[in-house]
Amino acid sequence: MDMSVADPVRDELLKSNPTFRELVNQHETFEKRLSELAHLTYPNDDEQLEEVTLKKKKLLIKDEIYSMMHDHTAGH
Repeated sequence: MDMSVADPVRDELLKSNPTFRELVNQHETFEKRLSELAHLTYPNDDEQLEEVTLKKKKLLIKDEIYSMMHDHTAGH
């Protein structure tokens, strides 16, 4: 999720919805760890498995974030 691009719905949810805010924080944490793993020259098996798992978790969170944003928009 690109936090550098202004999005009024996202910004409003970040301020008003703790669940949404936690999902965004988790997404950012996963992104940082994936960046660390991507810079490893020779990742071991555990690190490769962690990368695959984090990518799946990050995608699920992203889907949930966009679903919440859509629901919020539809409700207003």
